[in-house]
Amino acid sequence: MAQRTRVVVVGAGFAGLAATRTLARTGVLVTLVDRNAYATFQPLLYQVATAGMGASDVSYPVRTFAARWPNVRTRKAVLSKVLPGERRVEFEDGSGLDYDYLVIATGVTTNWLGVEGAQENAHPIYSLRDATEMRDRLGRLLEETATGRREGTHVVVVGAGATGVEMAGTLAELRRRTLPLTFPEIRPDQTSVTLVERFDYVLSPYKPRLRSAAARALSKRGVRLRLGSTVAAVEPDAVVLSDGTRLPSDLTVWALGVAAPQQVADWGLPQGKGGRIVLTEALNVAEHPEIFVAGDLAGPPAPQAQLAQPAIQMGEHAGRQIAAAVQGRPAAPFRYRDPGIMATVGKAEAVLQLPNGLTAHGLAAWLAWIFIHVRYLLGGRNRMNVLINFFWRYAGPPHSAASVSQ
Repeated sequence: MAQRTRVVVVGAGFAGLAATRTLARTGVLVTLVDRNAYATFQPLLYQVATAGMGASDVSYPVRTFAARWPNVRTRKAVLSKVLPGERRVEFEDGSGLDYDYLVIATGVTTNWLGVEGAQENAHPIYSLRDATEMRDRLGRLLEETATGRREGTHVVVVGAGATGVEMAGTLAELRRRTLPLTFPEIRPDQTSVTLVERFDYVLSPYKPRLRSAAARALSKRGVRLRLGSTVAAVEPDAVVLSDGTRLPSDLTVWALGVAAPQQVADWGLPQGKGGRIVLTEALNVAEHPEIFVAGDLAGPPAPQAQLAQPAIQMGEHAGRQIAAAVQGRPAAPFRYRDPGIMATVGKAEAVLQLPNGLTAHGLAAWLAWIFIHVRYLLGGRNRMNVLINFFWRYAGPPHSAASVSQ
């Protein structure tokens, strides 16, 4: 009896889950590997970091996901080596798996861009652990401020892409709406939120009118904008700009840049800008066509924005190409179908840009942002919880605002 085709998918992010879902329907044997026992919905990590949601609301057990298909297995392990010549991957615990086809969807990591003190003193928000650690630190800072053990709690967010804008907007609303109720001892002048960006505008992928709308919405919420400013160093209690300005910062949030993990260089695969793996148009490696890469780690010839939709579509494409190869059909080039981009600034305010040029901002865009995000969550319980949390936090009575001290 012929052995069934073995496919290993490494990474349970958007790309890895999409590839697994596609492959599961073909009958091949799939093993989904991730360092965590859960998949994380990264677009909402800032909500966890500001205590608007619990960690369980944006995570989902990988084994529960895999249990839908009898031909899918999971492994909790950290990838350490890719051995293309042997068609084998090895993990940090010394174990390994042989494969006929491999999908690498491990994602990227924080890029500190060589800024002095950034890695030591700033907080990234790329993982669930990052978000919960930031939430806990923010809670401690506010408690110390309320009890007089520190003078204030000032937050600086570095980077005004979608993540930075969403984080700054949420922190500003937390400061304005929640702290007066949960920390009445803290005076308004004892807290602040500052957003630093090297460009003269926020949300660089968006059209000028949407950038301006987002900047106005942030300013209205009390965010101090430092546009056209480059960060030279991050100190334990300040962010230093290239012009010498020191911005007091009790908590520095790093929302600026990602890069491939250093260990990717040891895998023997070609790398391009930012360490991303160089691929063919079909998303596989030219020298090893049985290896596909999807998501943030996928590089030239046509690297995509490091967002959820490109990752999902690349994962699905990789799954389809493996299914085609098993049946003896040639690989097809990847074609991205752009559904548009969106970001939220705060209550009843978001920006939306469609590929046909149409744009929107305000309440309608915010509602669309909420329902689209809820749609892509895994699990009915998570969808319901997140939907309730959104409307309870933003449309509920004043006393319902979440407390970062919880």
